[in-house]
Amino acid sequence: MRLEDNETKIIRWGILGCGKVTEVKSGPAYQKTKGFEVVAVMRRDESKAKDYAQRHGISKYYSNADDLINDEEVDAVYIATPPDTHKFYGLKVAAAGKICCIEKPLAPSQQDCLDIYEAFKSKEIPLFVSYYRRSLPRFKQIKTWLDSNAIGELRHIRWHLSKPANSQDLSGEYNWRTDKSIATAGYFDDLASHGLDLFIHLLGDVKEAKGISLNQQGLYTSKDAISACWLHECGVTGSGSWNFGCSMREDTVEIFGSKGKISFSVFNEESVVLSNEDGVTDLFIDNPENIQLFHVENIREQLIGNEIHPSNGKTASHTAWTMDKIVGNI
Repeated sequence: MRLEDNETKIIRWGILGCGKVTEVKSGPAYQKTKGFEVVAVMRRDESKAKDYAQRHGISKYYSNADDLINDEEVDAVYIATPPDTHKFYGLKVAAAGKICCIEKPLAPSQQDCLDIYEAFKSKEIPLFVSYYRRSLPRFKQIKTWLDSNAIGELRHIRWHLSKPANSQDLSGEYNWRTDKSIATAGYFDDLASHGLDLFIHLLGDVKEAKGISLNQQGLYTSKDAISACWLHECGVTGSGSWNFGCSMREDTVEIFGSKGKISFSVFNEESVVLSNEDGVTDLFIDNPENIQLFHVENIREQLIGNEIHPSNGKTASHTAWTMDKIVGNI
């Protein structure tokens, strides 16, 4: 699908679920992107929807998703609700024949992801997924190093992510991110999906994946400790550990090659570091104020026929497959 009148066409977006992620990370990115306009938002709490719309200069607000999806002045829908509702709303948007971007993870399981993907594919409607790290300059720099053989033949990738239990975890207060009916592996589903999707973008699809997952702390119903190994189709091996009850936060990734290594963090705003026979290259590359800005601008680039967006329903479904294999859901 390509815009018929290219760069002169204004795409009018509606946002389903104007919660925290849309305040700075994503919502303003749609408003700042040339050729995009946010014309409506929806939240079940009408007063909160109205407040969001007024603060962000958006003309319409709804408390019912169907009203936004079927609004004739809405051309495209960004779904920013919890993952267990992505399929429900995604299929409605596909049925309405509208362009869509869905927050990550695309859905709690690969099968749900595939159902969403096929719904849009069958109608030849673009479906984008908010794995925005694929579009960030700091990670594009890493891909440039890899593609230019800066560390030689690629051998292995290793990631460790840990953090202490937070006050909400300790209090027992409800959090959908740690409800096993919504996120089987808790924070792993929410956080590790970002990194694993990025690794797939950098190194190619995963051929095999295995893991061990359990609940060590008993603070909530989802799992809180996961370890895994996997194999990319290109022959690069991978290993990872994610624990959400450790004494300190750590986020370290290393990609090893025959002639060096690349070190970086998935979430922390730190330098990307290349170490090889020429020495050490340490680059700090800022993220944009609205971290999804490049991701959203790339949606526009695809719609006007300039380039293919790096994150779509197919790629997100493969990430979901990898997650399911690690957690043991399939």
